Amino acid sequence: MGGIARNILLFCLVSFASANNSPVIEPQVYQLCEDTPIKNHAFNIIARDDENDPLTFTLTGPNAAFFSVNPSTGSVTVAQKLDREASNVIILGVTVSDGLNTTPGTVTIILQDANDNPPIFEQTSYEATYAETTAVGDLLVRVSATDADTAGAGVVSYHIDQVTPSSGFELFNISSTTGDIRLNGSLNASLTTYYRLQINATDGGGRCHFAEKNFQSSTAFVFITVLDVADLDPQFLGLPYTGSVEENAAVGTAVVQVTAIDMDTGINDVIIYSIEDATVDDLFEISSNDGIISVLSTIDREVIGDTVTLTVKATESKPNINGIYASATAKVVISIVDINDNAPLFYKCTDLADELSCETADQFIGEVDEHSLGFIPLSMMVRDLDRFSNTELILEGEYKDVFSVDPPFTMSESTVQLLVRQPQQLDFEQTQQMVLQVIAIDRDETSFRSVATVTINIRDTNDNSPTFPQDTYKLTVPEHSPNGTKVTIITANDPDTMDKGRITYRLLPDSILPFFDVNQTTGEVYVVDATRLDRETRSLYSATLEARDSDNKPGSTVLEITVTDINDQDPVINRESYLEFVEEGGNLQVTIQATDGDDPDTVNSQIVFAIKPSMYSDLFKIDPKTGVLTNTGVLDREALDPKLNGRIELIVTATDKGDPPRSSSTTVIISVEDVNDNKPEFNEMSYKFTVKEGEKGAFVGSVSAFDLDQTLDFNRISFSILNGSFGSFIIRTFAEPTGYRGDITVDPDSELDYESARTHFEMWVEAADLEQETAVVLVEVDVLDVNDERPEFTPVSPVAVKENTTITDAVGKFKALDKDGNHSLIYELVSVKCRCSGSLTPCNWFILDPTGEIRVNPEYTVDYEECDQAEVEAQVVDEYTEKGENNSQTTGKVVINIQDINDNAPVFIPTDAVFFVVSESANKGTPVGQVTATDRDSGENREITFEVAAVRFEDTNNVTTTMKTLFDVLTTQQNGIYVGIIQPTEALDMTLKGKYLVTVKATDTGGLWSAIVLEIFTIDESYKVELEFGIPVSEVEEKRAEIIRSLSAATLTAVEIVTVRETTDETSRAAGRTTVIAYFVYTNGTALTSDEVEVMLSDPKHSAALASLGLNNIGGSNIIEPEVDPWRYILLGVVGGLVIVLTVLATSLLCTRRKYRTKLKAAKAMNSASMVTSDNQKGGAVVPGTNKYTMEGANPVLNLNIDSTLVLDLDHESSDVDKVSLNSLDYSNDMTFPEMDKKSNMHIIEEEEEDNGPPEYIEPLGAALAQRNPKKDSNTPNMGYTNHAFNTTDL
Repeated sequence: MGGIARNILLFCLVSFASANNSPVIEPQVYQLCEDTPIKNHAFNIIARDDENDPLTFTLTGPNAAFFSVNPSTGSVTVAQKLDREASNVIILGVTVSDGLNTTPGTVTIILQDANDNPPIFEQTSYEATYAETTAVGDLLVRVSATDADTAGAGVVSYHIDQVTPSSGFELFNISSTTGDIRLNGSLNASLTTYYRLQINATDGGGRCHFAEKNFQSSTAFVFITVLDVADLDPQFLGLPYTGSVEENAAVGTAVVQVTAIDMDTGINDVIIYSIEDATVDDLFEISSNDGIISVLSTIDREVIGDTVTLTVKATESKPNINGIYASATAKVVISIVDINDNAPLFYKCTDLADELSCETADQFIGEVDEHSLGFIPLSMMVRDLDRFSNTELILEGEYKDVFSVDPPFTMSESTVQLLVRQPQQLDFEQTQQMVLQVIAIDRDETSFRSVATVTINIRDTNDNSPTFPQDTYKLTVPEHSPNGTKVTIITANDPDTMDKGRITYRLLPDSILPFFDVNQTTGEVYVVDATRLDRETRSLYSATLEARDSDNKPGSTVLEITVTDINDQDPVINRESYLEFVEEGGNLQVTIQATDGDDPDTVNSQIVFAIKPSMYSDLFKIDPKTGVLTNTGVLDREALDPKLNGRIELIVTATDKGDPPRSSSTTVIISVEDVNDNKPEFNEMSYKFTVKEGEKGAFVGSVSAFDLDQTLDFNRISFSILNGSFGSFIIRTFAEPTGYRGDITVDPDSELDYESARTHFEMWVEAADLEQETAVVLVEVDVLDVNDERPEFTPVSPVAVKENTTITDAVGKFKALDKDGNHSLIYELVSVKCRCSGSLTPCNWFILDPTGEIRVNPEYTVDYEECDQAEVEAQVVDEYTEKGENNSQTTGKVVINIQDINDNAPVFIPTDAVFFVVSESANKGTPVGQVTATDRDSGENREITFEVAAVRFEDTNNVTTTMKTLFDVLTTQQNGIYVGIIQPTEALDMTLKGKYLVTVKATDTGGLWSAIVLEIFTIDESYKVELEFGIPVSEVEEKRAEIIRSLSAATLTAVEIVTVRETTDETSRAAGRTTVIAYFVYTNGTALTSDEVEVMLSDPKHSAALASLGLNNIGGSNIIEPEVDPWRYILLGVVGGLVIVLTVLATSLLCTRRKYRTKLKAAKAMNSASMVTSDNQKGGAVVPGTNKYTMEGANPVLNLNIDSTLVLDLDHESSDVDKVSLNSLDYSNDMTFPEMDKKSNMHIIEEEEEDNGPPEYIEPLGAALAQRNPKKDSNTPNMGYTNHAFNTTDL
């Protein structure tokens, strides 16, 4: 009983010391939009704690998967898409913990609607059939759609999007609210028998989380078929109807066919044809069945006319919907084709406009004035009774050529007239009457003709005028003749007798009268004014001499009066002076023009040209007749007096041949222009120069040339390099007194290089004047060498060096060239880089000699496994460089490939995997573990073979036994890593408890090896856990990897699924359920029981994920029921009396504190025991020998059944079995848990004896033990323990 009392006392002390109220969750109802995006804030869980302890929030229940919560703030965010239509109210389980107490609760979430559902039609398509007589406004189809949303978002409105064919869009309308589709116009099956309507259903729109209002819509199709009825009249096709038939055609001749159809295409009734009316009766008939119209009787076009119009009727053979026979009529116009059966006839008409005044005749009379033109009216008409006449009219008789008939041809009746063609034949004095015949001929049938006689009477007229014997008179008179001098006498004649002696004369125009005039009655022409007759002013006069008879009819002749010349004019040169330009060496040709006012046909106006003698007149000559001035020799500008500047002046005279002769002169200035008739000439035949390389703009030498031309425009010279310089030289031109000089220099932008291919240049230099008259000369330039070239590396192939080599000879060598003839090259090391793990890093494996030879650095070891390639970079220097840089422009590089040798043993790759065998996997050939290894060598040197070297077994008492080789290993390779799969060679003995220690050896091809000891635990079948999933076996197999990951994450164990089968027990016979048998093992070989697994998997942090994978129930096999502890119920009974005995128990506590040292030792044991379970284990830590913390009352490590009455209150009277159970904790100290090392479940707090007060303790028990009876020894620190899984309530 002493132990019980002490427990009760501890419980009371802790209760008073650490009383703590549970957090309170404020009941709330939240409203949340269903379209709230994932990860958006939803609401805050409102909770309070009286002690203001930090609160931890978690979500529970089936709806927890939809949300996630910040455990510190209680801020809830959306984790999965919400759907109001699935459930508009969500009951969400929440728990709030202050660290000591946990309060469960629920919050209600009302989902607000977002417009996320489109209207859904009840049918995907609708069909209806109606007759075309359906009344406008009738209901055709009713469509209906529903929307799962609420409020305006659930209100559906309808409209028609499209109608096919589009012409029917206006035929239909739809009620936006009811979806009733009604007929809006008349149907017509003849237009179309089918309509397709696209109906749109749109909701009223809505919004919730987002500000923008959105609308949802969907479409369905309505198909309407239109049935035809007999309601339409027949209709003729191919209107209008026309036909033609020849007159006198045979009876029965088909003329034209009419066709009518029933417009009710769905009925297509038979049509009957008939003739209802005709402009001429009994000429045609129609076939009643096929509509062919044919001739019924003889046709005479001249009697009935050109056309006949028929009215044709088409009648349906059956009555229509109104009980009558529907019909239609059409006009048929038949043209009567004329045939030529009538001759043309002449008619005499008193009034041509009145056809009734015409009668046939063959005699006609007409009158015409002599010599008159125009038509002669005869009151004659010609007509052919045929419709298409083709009449030709011709004249016959003696006078047929005097007239022509109009019209000569006619296609219809026409008025006939005669037209005077030869009016001169109409001469009254010769003939007073002419008779001729007019003949009308049918050209289509020439035998059809008629003849009419026409008599023409000629009337006399005054038709003669005075005439002169000659049309033109040429007359002459000397210039300056005296006044009144008679020129000539001219008279006119008139055949009319009444005009004889009565003719008068005059001169025209009036402008001639100051010079000449005529006698009015005699016709004598005479001079009026002698001073005006000047031949040089006007040599020819033209005048008209007019004569008029008694009727004032005129007649005229032309007078041409020529004034003859006398020598009274000097020759006139047309220019006062001439200025002509001629190039030297060219030919001058200039015409000197002169005129003489005297008569050109006399010697008075004949001019002779001549040159007056002068200094340079011998160089020229002139043609005396034409006045063409030319040079007699070559004109040379340089031969003239330089003072004249090339100008020559000549005097040219012009003299006539009159008596006495008259003359005049003019000055001709000739400017002889200089021409480029001389080429430049070099002073030397060739030139030769030298120049040093590398000097930009250096002077090379000069060339000189001259030009014999004397003017600056032609003797100016410019030099240029034609070829051979290759862009290395330029030349500049300079003037000198005796010519021009060309200085050759190196191009400032170019630099000569002796080491290049061009050290000798042969250039052709050209001297050109302004007109590109040229001369060329050869200029040779030799380039002198200067040491100015930088050395250059030549490529070197990669070399190979084996790792670990110790050779001292060169492994490679740099090579470089220098274009200079005199050089001395040395090599300098820039860097050595090694390619290690794919990247270049500096290293010291190689050194470089000044000669360029590369050697292995003896101070370092070349290791292929560290770096597989080296790159040596160097610089080369020319010691003899005179100018410029002495080193290479770029560094040289030599690549050294490191060759691998077998110098590395295989290395095993560490793993945290747990390997164990169970009864299901203890058979031969079943994989029970694996090892992985790599070899740093390459190629075949890295190939690894695994083998089992030894097998030992270590039981639960740490006793090790050497066994035969129960395992072998299968070597495979995955992604460059060698894998050894361990499998039994025979069935294993599962009665053994402990672990196999399997030594696996890895050997490469070179014989190098390493070994590892693999632990394979044996797990009793009692730790088998059955899991029931509510999904089929196939789906479990598909999700197998994901299920294992989730189970392992929830239990922090290695999970091995040994069986997956369909559930067969009666209670779970529902289809699609699966039973999974698995083991849960920690890394130290400790396995979890079914109950322990159930507690861990029930944690809300994992239950939701497992539920989503289909996990329903957890069951076990061979579960040992825990024994009932009677002391637990005794303790509950005495709690009520603790307040009364508190004082007594406090005193007893002070006396018995020594016993709690043992208690602290037990707590220390908890430090290890707590690591074999997760933090959320319901029963706390697994403490050996206690049934409080193990459901089976057994030690899971040792698999021993322990007396469940053993409690933590150990005293000196405890049994040896109890001590052995406690000592078994030492075995667990050898186990390591990487997952749990990060955060220990128990913290040891050491307190120092300082004045800053007692330390803080997380666990009230620690505070109680540390503070109630502190140890007085200052050298011993006070210890406090915190274990969240082992609390005071458990004690």
